[in-house]
Amino acid sequence: MRPLFPVAVALCAMTLVITSCNKGNRGSKIPEPVFSTYQSEKSPDISNIRDIYYGLPTPVEACNIFDRLGVRYNDSIILPAANRDLYMSSYKAAMNLGVYGVDMGYMKLFGVSRQTLEYFTAIQSLSERLNIPDGYLSDVIRNFDAEISNADSVTELMNEAYGKIDEHLRLEGSEGTLGLMLMGGWVEAMYLATQLAYDPANPDPEVSGRIAEQKYSLISLLSFMKNYYDDPMVVFYTKKLKYLNRWFDTFEIYYQPGDVSIDTLRQVITTTGTEMTVTVGALNEIRDYVAKLRAEITTV
Repeated sequence: MRPLFPVAVALCAMTLVITSCNKGNRGSKIPEPVFSTYQSEKSPDISNIRDIYYGLPTPVEACNIFDRLGVRYNDSIILPAANRDLYMSSYKAAMNLGVYGVDMGYMKLFGVSRQTLEYFTAIQSLSERLNIPDGYLSDVIRNFDAEISNADSVTELMNEAYGKIDEHLRLEGSEGTLGLMLMGGWVEAMYLATQLAYDPANPDPEVSGRIAEQKYSLISLLSFMKNYYDDPMVVFYTKKLKYLNRWFDTFEIYYQPGDVSIDTLRQVITTTGTEMTVTVGALNEIRDYVAKLRAEITTV
């Protein structure tokens, strides 16, 4: 295998700064097990190309964490749509607005149904609790009902709904609330991936890599939220994310020289594979803490 180089990511104002250096003799220092998702250099299969999102993910985009991981269907693990009536405080409404978006994306992997519409209704209900006008998502809901049999159209409508919510919160100067919503979605995506796809007893390299790559989006999330410390709940949950980030800081991710391109507009790193120093111990710590954080977010 050719030498690898690490990619150090510093996200400030949503800008990726990449610094690379030769891996040199670091191979002997990498703790075991080393997870690798590299494909054979002889393989011309373009399906090996992978996108790693490093920007601030919306709840819909956060679903990319478990895309193509072969997660099984388990409706008992997602948040019941009826719980929407329990989140009366604005910060709980905001976080679980993100949770519902990811749960809806998860359900969509297994086919769109009337149950999916219940989650869209929960999203509308919680958005109204954040003082977003009653009819703000009416057109989206109406179109959703008409396009329920078309999975691609449903994805577009989900993106439209969260785009409207994002726009309204920014216009109202409620970026702190927006940060809590994005955090809820990120945590839920991590929760589903670590509970449904990750096996601590026999970790799959592809699953382990997908989870580890979320260190980039976590940095984006922390960078965004730290700007809104006038909101005590933003401060409270940012501290928890920083605690989680300690485990992401324990490992490096490496790319083949010449095998990485960066789209700063889409905020995507494109590569055909990675090698990383993440250990099972670190992944287990991430899994356990994400589960605790998710329970706190969804508990009334």
